[in-house]
Amino acid sequence: MSDVLDTEERRELPDSVYGLPERREYPMPDAAHVRAAEAYFRYCPDELKPKLARAILRFANEYGVNVQSPTVLHYAEMPEE
Repeated sequence: MSDVLDTEERRELPDSVYGLPERREYPMPDAAHVRAAEAYFRYCPDELKPKLARAILRFANEYGVNVQSPTVLHYAEMPEE
């Protein structure tokens, strides 16, 4: 799988591989997409950033990705609402 998904590939992914499954945004089916989610984190709406940050860390752990963004790490530590 390349680091760019076309519409059909995105459609075929299960909700469980999305950082924001209810919106089907930030797909993370592999390590390349975890890195992309980290890079595009700043575009996430503020109220969803803690949820996305925790998802990024969960998928990063699964794929062996070292998350280095202090912003992602900060939001991941925020309490769940």
